[in-house]
Amino acid sequence: MEKFANIFYVLASVLFILGIKKLSHPKTARNGNFLAAVGMFIAIVATLVSYGKIDFQLIATGMIIGAIIGATFAIKVEMTQMPQMVAIFNGFGGGASALVAAAEFLKTGEITTFTLGTIVLSVFVGTLTFTGSFIAFGKLQGFVSGQPVVFPGQQMINAIFAIGMLGIGYMVVQSPSEMYFFYAVVVISAMMGITLTIPIGGADMPVVISLLNSYSGIAAAATGFVLMNNGLIIAGALVGASGMILTNIMCKGMNRSLTNVIFGAVGLKKESTGEGTAKQITVKSYSTEEAAMIFDAAEKVIVVPGYGLAVAQAQHAVREVAEFLESKGKEVLYAIHPVAGRMPGHMNVLLAEANIPYEQLKDLDEINPEFEDCDVALVLGANDVVNPAARHDTSSPIYGMPILDVDKSRTVIINKRTMNTGFAGIQNELFGFDNSIMVFGDAKDMLQQLLKDLKEL
Repeated sequence: MEKFANIFYVLASVLFILGIKKLSHPKTARNGNFLAAVGMFIAIVATLVSYGKIDFQLIATGMIIGAIIGATFAIKVEMTQMPQMVAIFNGFGGGASALVAAAEFLKTGEITTFTLGTIVLSVFVGTLTFTGSFIAFGKLQGFVSGQPVVFPGQQMINAIFAIGMLGIGYMVVQSPSEMYFFYAVVVISAMMGITLTIPIGGADMPVVISLLNSYSGIAAAATGFVLMNNGLIIAGALVGASGMILTNIMCKGMNRSLTNVIFGAVGLKKESTGEGTAKQITVKSYSTEEAAMIFDAAEKVIVVPGYGLAVAQAQHAVREVAEFLESKGKEVLYAIHPVAGRMPGHMNVLLAEANIPYEQLKDLDEINPEFEDCDVALVLGANDVVNPAARHDTSSPIYGMPILDVDKSRTVIINKRTMNTGFAGIQNELFGFDNSIMVFGDAKDMLQQLLKDLKEL
């Protein structure tokens, strides 16, 4: 029976890989999600059939409860809350792996040294992922400060935890009957998840989410070795590897290393200096009626979506404005920065939800040359990813980060609710440029009023 299970695991793995492949494009993402779900269903059925002695009533109860929770999240959670949901699901994945490994440890009977080692690894990574993901959720939801939370000796404490984890993990393998060593592994893992995540600022949340996603996959793969289940090993390895690749892409998008993201504390409030307070930004505030006249004279418009667009749920409103401009013969493109929003691909998903043609979505390298020939760049809630300080201010925490060259457009129209800083905690010098104007207000309300003013011209 085990041989047949492995055949079905291979089939499930093929569906996982095809699903991941299709997730790379919004047009095929739904089919990719469906293929991956079918693959998981096949893997679950193969596992249940191969193990034999299972209480199917308990399994059915768990599946029903899980289905209800999943369906509720899918229906109720808004697009702006998607990063929080992803963070929670990462935590649940890590927690589930840790629980399964702990159950194997608590079973009666002799356990091999290899299995004990993989149990320790699974419990460590899974528990760390669980607590770290809920700290990330708290930061995104506002329960925990979005600013880096640091204190003296923080890195030393993390180092002590890491060394202690190695020592106690060794003791668990050597003396599995001593339960307090195992409990210590759980406690230290939980504390490390908190202490490693809490000093990371909101600007780095896309990287943190993808990294925690990778951790959940690693925990699942380790649990697969605990159970000697090939399907779980493959699925966990796929999640872990893809999460690491995505993390690397996010780091390149910010021109920072992973260690700098984890230990750099970008967004930490610094004491102001005389030089800093002397730099005052004078902005030009325009009405939507004045902005409409600028759009009417433009031929090429590039929209730069940011988190402010997501908060206002303005994706449908921006599509309506773009369609009206296109009906007047104007070209409209969308500039997507890899770390715009609060999770990887946030803007792509948001705009795809509004049925904006994917061909109009241009990534950073593709769109930057277009700004020099752009009449109007419309910045909707983006901040750090359009800050020119990243190019020249060596003291800036975002120095060296590739940005969208919106300042090279003939006119930059910036929509923000307030003059508050972005996740990096620094003021945007773009707001004071001669070719920049501000239109304050909620993005959705502003775009709806802009559309009315355009139609009245």
